[in-house]
Amino acid sequence: MKRGTKIFYYNVALLMLVLLLVGCSDSADEEADAGTNEDVSASEPVKETDEAKENNQVEENSKNGEPSAESEETIRNDSIETPSEETSNEESTIATGNEEEDSLSTYSSEEIEYARVWLQLGPNQEIDELNVLHIPAGEPLNPDDNTDVKYPEDVIQLSGSRLVDGSVTYSGNGDGTINIYNVPLRWYGGFSPPDDLDKNDVIAEMENIIENTELVYIEPGMDEEVIDLIELLNIH
Repeated sequence: MKRGTKIFYYNVALLMLVLLLVGCSDSADEEADAGTNEDVSASEPVKETDEAKENNQVEENSKNGEPSAESEETIRNDSIETPSEETSNEESTIATGNEEEDSLSTYSSEEIEYARVWLQLGPNQEIDELNVLHIPAGEPLNPDDNTDVKYPEDVIQLSGSRLVDGSVTYSGNGDGTINIYNVPLRWYGGFSPPDDLDKNDVIAEMENIIENTELVYIEPGMDEEVIDLIELLNIH
């Protein structure tokens, strides 16, 4: 074989070898790309599976009555108290009540008590003055009589300036109630007892007054009316 022919075949064989190597390299790259795409595709179902698990967990919590994160946030927001219209009205009512109490703050509790008792129990509200007489325990029910029936406790006698105004004799209990003694302002109408009056009957009547006092709760009354009576007080 001639030398030129050998060189030609040698070059052809070399060219085929190069083409073969290039073809193998391209195949390897394609396989690598395919493997990468397969890995990416394989990872997507995993992500979808995690989201599906979260959704399933939310559904299970809802079935079991367990609040979700959004529900818990809503509950926290709902739990924050805001002043309602009713609360505002209550505060206004309380403030008004305090203002009414302040109108009596310049007077003593005793003065307020005298006025409230007369306002509720006084026989005549059209009086010129309200007299207050403190009677200590041991004093006779009728100071103009020598009977032995005496008050068992300290009492207060309220009266107007006239006999027709009447009177209220009572003892306070310190809890808004009083014990009323049904004692007249003037025994026998301010006159001397009748000559034929049986003293034992008088004693029995007085003892009945002592033993059967009336328990009465005193209402607060209107402040303006209470103040008007306080201004008429004449304390002895």
